[in-house]
Amino acid sequence: MRDIKLSPEEERKYFADVESVRELAGAGGRRPGVYIRTFGCQQNEADSEKIAGMAESMGYCIQDRPEGASLIVVNTCAVREHAEKRALSVIGQYKHLKAADPSVIIAVCGCMVSQGKRADQLKRSYPYVDFSFGTSDLHLFPALLLDRLKGGRRVFRLPPDEPPVPEIMPTERGSSYRAWVSIMYGCNNFCSYCIVPYVRGRERSREPDAVIGEVRDLVARGYRDITLLGQNVNSYGRGCSFDCDFTELLRRADGIDGDFLLRFMTSHPKDATPELIDAIAGGRHVARQFHLPAQSGSDAVLRAMNRGYTREKYTETLRLIKEKIPGCVVSTDIIVGFPGETEANFEDTLSLLREAEFDMVFSFIYSPRAGTPAAAFGGAVDAKTAGERMQRLLELQTGISAEKNAAYTGREIRVLTCGRSRTDPSVTECRTEGGKLLHIRQTVPEGVFVKVKVTGTGAFVLEGELAETI
Repeated sequence: MRDIKLSPEEERKYFADVESVRELAGAGGRRPGVYIRTFGCQQNEADSEKIAGMAESMGYCIQDRPEGASLIVVNTCAVREHAEKRALSVIGQYKHLKAADPSVIIAVCGCMVSQGKRADQLKRSYPYVDFSFGTSDLHLFPALLLDRLKGGRRVFRLPPDEPPVPEIMPTERGSSYRAWVSIMYGCNNFCSYCIVPYVRGRERSREPDAVIGEVRDLVARGYRDITLLGQNVNSYGRGCSFDCDFTELLRRADGIDGDFLLRFMTSHPKDATPELIDAIAGGRHVARQFHLPAQSGSDAVLRAMNRGYTREKYTETLRLIKEKIPGCVVSTDIIVGFPGETEANFEDTLSLLREAEFDMVFSFIYSPRAGTPAAAFGGAVDAKTAGERMQRLLELQTGISAEKNAAYTGREIRVLTCGRSRTDPSVTECRTEGGKLLHIRQTVPEGVFVKVKVTGTGAFVLEGELAETI
């Protein structure tokens, strides 16, 4: 892993491009609108916040509808085929906007277009798309936009071999109390099913002082829930010129004064160390929450996935978490129907769920990704079998989650309010320190800590009543 910075010349060009776009786009005193549509994970959300920050610095105003926007940006995901198809469908819907106003600029970015086949597809089949760029080229957004505004040709960039880690891009946060902080980019693990290393490149870490400075600024501005992001945060700092690993970075962030929760994701089980667990256990601000993706409970499947750990190693790490961090909320990811998964292999996964008693499980049916080793594996699990296995897994985990949540009944706990429920405006949604969803039927401003008494529970949500504001 390397810590690669932009050169002074590159930084000067970036700021010059920003100013040039501002002059062109704002000609006549108008302030054009930009609409940003985001698919995918928290890292994509963080990337879109940087795109929004750059757009605002270039004179655009953020709007929540594509109609009437002078600039449309679609930030795509490639983790599953369904996500790519949804993004392509949405991009297709913007054809009529371009037809009605040819001056509209449509850009596509993110993981999907970091694949050569998808970039070519956009170029050939979506002639109304002006340009695309990958996750490692966010800082080139102003240059690409400027060139197109000046009548330049359509450009569909693929990721460079050695992408930089720029610190010059502003961020327009989507929330006033919750923030994502990217600490590193890319992945070196090459799990056999995963496209991420191919579309986000090799691991690169931000300077620790830059990360800590960003967290300190967020706390000073009143942010209450801050998540450190990386494909594998445990690899932070590896191979870099500075001497700071993830445990040390977490301790430094935890040392910042203020009233806030500090989270992180994702932690790869093969690299989750006792030292990291100790840092959480002894932390002032670190949430007692651990997302530890297992993916399978079968050693044979884990080997085929190239996960780098055994079930025994995983459960030993889990045992250490529960021993050193009492009450820690533990969640995981599970892939159902991986190529070659037998009924016995799947039963191993079910037995892992029974043994681990996860609070939450995020489960997915395997989706082949072209270009990954698993896409060429034999032994495909048919859709019917995979669907039936998924149903059995969900039924088992629903019972486990309901039992885990039932233990909260009657307890007074501290939660962070997250605003009105979209489906029921009479409900205020909250999140516990461990990330569990809690509803109270009282109106409370979002982004404040409150104490609630848990009055009811289910598998997926807790119910409570306000005890006091903290």
